[in-house]
Amino acid sequence: MSGRFAAAALFAAVIVAPAGAQDFPRYGDALYEPRLRQPGKDVMWLPTPDAMVTRMLQAARTTSKDVVYDLGAGEGRIPIAAARDFGARAVGIEYDPELAALARRNAQRAGVADKVTIIAGDIFRENFSAATVVTLYLLPDLNQQLRPQLLRMRPGTRVVSHLWDMGEWEPDETLRVGDGEAFLWVVPAQAAGRWRIADESGFVDAELQLSQQFQRLGGTIAIRGRTEPVLGAYVQGDQLGFTFVHPDGGVRNVRARVDGDTLAGSLRFATSATAMTGRRIR
Repeated sequence: MSGRFAAAALFAAVIVAPAGAQDFPRYGDALYEPRLRQPGKDVMWLPTPDAMVTRMLQAARTTSKDVVYDLGAGEGRIPIAAARDFGARAVGIEYDPELAALARRNAQRAGVADKVTIIAGDIFRENFSAATVVTLYLLPDLNQQLRPQLLRMRPGTRVVSHLWDMGEWEPDETLRVGDGEAFLWVVPAQAAGRWRIADESGFVDAELQLSQQFQRLGGTIAIRGRTEPVLGAYVQGDQLGFTFVHPDGGVRNVRARVDGDTLAGSLRFATSATAMTGRRIR
């Protein structure tokens, strides 16, 4: 459902959009001509406008190092744009085999067939765990069904949805292009639990207790017999941060990278910083 790429010259046949659909010019070729709003397995085919495609990929900070998966790729507009304009490798998953075949031909015509793979398959059955960027234009209930799988992806994976959000999982950024809207999330590391953290100087040796709802954190830190709340706690991708008041009255700041059940980063006080590590003790 995510749409279509091309200039008219790239296609053997062009179909003019119906009245009221000027933002979605319809392109086909001699082999297949898709119809606006044609039904699919779970959604109708309704493409994402080019300007929104660009904005979504920009917001995801897409580069040549990324692997972009478009869930519901339609005729391949987003995978083609990701490869052509951002240098990324891209994979589109499209249930309709005729749309998928059209997307492959479009990628060939756009000169990016070496960077774009189109899979004719079901987004709930295909494996997209290799993605560093996931794009989608589905429906709210489908987003909700995909949400647990997206949250299990590698921390730092960027997810961008045209039009529909993810319910209680609040977006990290809301994008607007004209009257259109899209949402960006950065998959957070799983930071909840009990942690033992210490800095290399031995000044801080503490137990950290964190609770988590998506990218939002709360919790306490127990140090030298005192328990204090953590302040301003957050997790973005694999980056964890919070502030706390030490028993000596000084305000310390922690910035660390979460890697499974370990973390490593720095403990900052005023202008000084010491290395800090931690491990999850459940």
